[in-house]
Amino acid sequence: MRAAKPARPRAMTDDLRIAVLGPMEVWRGDAQVELGSNRLRTVLAVLAMSVGETVSVDQLAVAMWVHDLPANRRRSVQTYIARLRHALGPASIRTSAVGYRLEVAPDAVDALRFRRLLNEAAAARDTPAERGVLEAALATWRGAPFDGVESEVLSGPRASHLVELRLSAVERWIDLGLAEGRHAEMVAEIQLLAAGHPLREPLWGRLLRTLGRCGRQAEALATYERLRRRIAEDLGADPSPELQRIHLSLLNPGGGRSSFAAAGRK
Repeated sequence: MRAAKPARPRAMTDDLRIAVLGPMEVWRGDAQVELGSNRLRTVLAVLAMSVGETVSVDQLAVAMWVHDLPANRRRSVQTYIARLRHALGPASIRTSAVGYRLEVAPDAVDALRFRRLLNEAAAARDTPAERGVLEAALATWRGAPFDGVESEVLSGPRASHLVELRLSAVERWIDLGLAEGRHAEMVAEIQLLAAGHPLREPLWGRLLRTLGRCGRQAEALATYERLRRRIAEDLGADPSPELQRIHLSLLNPGGGRSSFAAAGRK
């Protein structure tokens, strides 16, 4: 009796790319796919963030309708899955007994590629390769995550977690640049980053140290004072001990570069 041939693994959709780190975009090869419905974008975004895993019907329904769930959620979800398959290709989504799985490689989703590159950067920490990998990770970002997708499931903790990962990567990138003496070429970009996150004290601390290393103590002190007032008004608190140490180092420029470096290590 002839042995049965093993089943061939289902092919992934190689030409599909999904970008959620900014305005949501979907591409099949060189053609952009327009998803006119917010619920279609929501379903795809949830599936894209779970590549390699099956997402249950209930999870998809909650992401689309939140508290106003349809009476027959399975049939309602099936309707949107059918529309997605029509837009993306019939092999793009696999059905199982419990839900659906997007059939693309993780790197086809910019958020998952970003996470992979962060892991590579962590593995390359304190090596010459780390900075380049971090820059590649940060280059995946184009704006606020899930922009154009109205879903409480995505705009809450998931988006906040991605933003936190990005800011931590930005701060590490700044530290590497300062260690290489690149403060003069980085200062304008750090100013823009800090302005976008007015209460992110670790980022402002790096800006203050960068200004100090550029010999711009007066500007750094004025920046600290504006930040101190904003923290007091918005949070009813004083700047962090780290920011206060950097402030003291700015008041003592005679300490030179070493004082700024010491403030950054503590």
